[in-house]
Amino acid sequence: MKAIRRFTVRPVLPDPLRPLSDLARNLRWSWHTGTRDLFRSVDPGRWAAVGGDPVRLLGSVPAERLTELAADRGFLDRLDAVAGDLRAYMTGDRWYQAQTDRLPAAVAYFSPEFGITAALPQYSGGLGILAGDHLKAASDLGVPLIGVGLLYRHGYFRQSLSRDGWQQEHYPVLDPNELPLDQLKEADGTPAQVTLALPGGRSLRARIWLAQVGRVPLLLLDSDIEENDLGERGVTDRLYGGGSEHRLLQEMLLGIGGVRAVRAYCRLTGHAGPEVFHTNEGHAGFLGLERIAELRGEGLDFDAALEVVRAGTVFTTHTPVPAGIDRFDRDLVARHFGPHAELPHMEVDRILRLGMETYPGGEPGLFNMAVMGLRLAQRANGVSLLHGDVSREMFAGLWPGFDPEEVPITSVTNGVHAPTWVAPEVFRLGARQIGAQRAEEALSVGDSDRWDSVADIPDRDIWELRRSLRELLVLEVRERLRASWRQRGAETAELGWIDGVLDPDVLTIGFARRVPSYKRLTLMLRDRARLTELLLHPERPVQIVVAGKAHPADEGGKKLIQELVRFADDPRVRHRIVFLPDYGMAMAQKLYPGCDIWLNNPLRPLEACGTSGMKAALNGCLNLSVLDGWWSEWFQPDFGWAIPTADGAGTDPDRRDAIEADALYDLLEQRIAPRFYERGESGLPDRWIEMVRRTLSLLGPKVLAGRMVREYVERLYAPAARAHRAMEPDAARALAAWKARVRAAWHGVTVDHVETSVTAATAELGTTLALRVRVGLGDLGPDDVEVQAVAGRVDEEDRITDASAVPLKPVGAPDQEGRWVYEGPLSLDRTGPFGYTVRILPAHRLLASGAELGLLAVPSEELAEAAGLLMR
Repeated sequence: MKAIRRFTVRPVLPDPLRPLSDLARNLRWSWHTGTRDLFRSVDPGRWAAVGGDPVRLLGSVPAERLTELAADRGFLDRLDAVAGDLRAYMTGDRWYQAQTDRLPAAVAYFSPEFGITAALPQYSGGLGILAGDHLKAASDLGVPLIGVGLLYRHGYFRQSLSRDGWQQEHYPVLDPNELPLDQLKEADGTPAQVTLALPGGRSLRARIWLAQVGRVPLLLLDSDIEENDLGERGVTDRLYGGGSEHRLLQEMLLGIGGVRAVRAYCRLTGHAGPEVFHTNEGHAGFLGLERIAELRGEGLDFDAALEVVRAGTVFTTHTPVPAGIDRFDRDLVARHFGPHAELPHMEVDRILRLGMETYPGGEPGLFNMAVMGLRLAQRANGVSLLHGDVSREMFAGLWPGFDPEEVPITSVTNGVHAPTWVAPEVFRLGARQIGAQRAEEALSVGDSDRWDSVADIPDRDIWELRRSLRELLVLEVRERLRASWRQRGAETAELGWIDGVLDPDVLTIGFARRVPSYKRLTLMLRDRARLTELLLHPERPVQIVVAGKAHPADEGGKKLIQELVRFADDPRVRHRIVFLPDYGMAMAQKLYPGCDIWLNNPLRPLEACGTSGMKAALNGCLNLSVLDGWWSEWFQPDFGWAIPTADGAGTDPDRRDAIEADALYDLLEQRIAPRFYERGESGLPDRWIEMVRRTLSLLGPKVLAGRMVREYVERLYAPAARAHRAMEPDAARALAAWKARVRAAWHGVTVDHVETSVTAATAELGTTLALRVRVGLGDLGPDDVEVQAVAGRVDEEDRITDASAVPLKPVGAPDQEGRWVYEGPLSLDRTGPFGYTVRILPAHRLLASGAELGLLAVPSEELAEAAGLLMR
């Protein structure tokens, strides 16, 4: 029989055990070994059965066991110690509090997904895991972050396989009352809510759930409440589900509702209000509109409010391709804003212009969320050095006339939260070397360039650790594979072969990620005979563990999974290659440490960063990857291998795959497998162990989320907070008026004449040129602009590369024609072909970049030719 109503019955803990409830409801347990060990000791069998979820554990432990623990002095002492440790963690000063600069009082961090723990399944892939790691690292560093997201009642889908290897999706319903969440409540005890106005007089309401991520509150908005009509209840049903309007409503709720949720949280708890708003990808971009509306209510006009919002906003882009950006029909967006919908006092045309693709090739009928995100943020970044380059190229059209390298998008390379991803066995080895406290600080703060203490760990200890981790992975794989085959319809009697799947002494390769086509799940299958030889080599075999989910609407991705599953089902190789369905955090935490090689073979440069290889590296796993994302930035032969690419503009995609697959097979056959199986005088693989050691000591500190968050604080959050404080209402009005005046007058800004003290086409290194430039400023004055000489090497087409800019200074008053003269020195500090030009940019003390307005004036082609601006 089916129940007509469902309740969540929470346990009543004996008074001595009450601290267990606080420990369970702070998600620090998901990365704090001592807390997890304490919960495991409550009931080891049940702990395993509930997947290491303390909330579910406490809901299932029999009352007699709780009574027994309440009288166990040893357990109570441990409980008191762990609870005291959490109190100290929550209230003590950390890295952020020790900084001397005036840092932001609070930062609001918005993301459509958060991967904190498998017990709170609100993530689909790398974006969510990165957001979760960002929150955890901020907590460890003491950064006053407030996370904002949505609570999806179905989360992302659970994956299984059909008998013939086709991906099956399942959407289990999540009950917030059974998750480590609390409702945010008003002073009178009623649930706090946010409300959005919809067309036709309807409303979208959402409650606010609070997940405590260490020191960081994470606010999750939930529309599945009785006050909503059926359609509105489903807005937060699934992560990345539904059609275009469904996605638009999700993103309006995340951005606009999220700001309102932050305001409610700060009002009810006394938390400092955010000075900086960080948008993790374009999904939350509407938060800027809500903040403009707030400031309009305080008396600012649209343009002044826009300047205030821009000053305190950071936008992070994660996609290297335009197809990865959310774009909505312009008319759909227009229908949801204005007098009869949300933000009724905001001019709809102003909203639409923020998302308009005004660059060549843009579609005027679409509203681009990333374009809006960039226009609403004074500071923006990509997530690796290479991705920063790609992003500047991709969005260069928003800053016409500027070279891509001058587009104001910087980069902060992603990192991973080591306490979450480092296996306990690896941590214990490090703690044995330097002590638990120092090991914990090294993993969380990330303020060291190298971990020299790794050099003192004996080779045998490293090798025994790697083998034990491989053995744990083998056991995990067999258990998951057996469960998968049962789901596919196999009988237990058919599955005896699974006991021989994988071998703890065989070189183990891991490949696990989402399955869009550009990540090339099946590149390894390009030459199946060659792969089979690698798997079954009599002396140097390899074994491969593969996992990943295709988006439910991606039929091509599902076909790739089926292709790989069918190969792995072959009785000849199924003991050497496996596909594990339902890839998620719990599986990943076993997979990264247990592999010897982490494989990554995307189409370069389509991987923005790719953090799975970082997590593997922190456990002593070596990377084998295309030079894309973070690996392009930090690859060294000490750490692993680079797969050569064939990414020339004219390369046929099929030929490219063939070339790169051959390169992958060659590396495995000729370099990687021989090194793994080679033994030195000690009987150990000395050269392999040395690569593991150097990966841990030199690469480990680079890939930490602590390093990443410190970079965000120092390079983006602190400057944004300073800009926000400087943007008082009068300053904002003045800046908006100045920008309008500069834009209106820019047609009158010209470079009229350039002369130099050297007229020959050659000059000696160290020569200093005296430049004299005559410019027209129209209705503007010298205080409104900067005149620059831009110089550097030139390529075959006379384009300046590796450019540096030198400001020139005005000399005297304007002449009778209103023209100004600027002068300055230019040093010839490089040999070879050298060139320079002159340009004029808008200049104002509140601009973050000279390119901010997308305006510049340069000499005409005739003037440049006459001035002889090229030297060889």
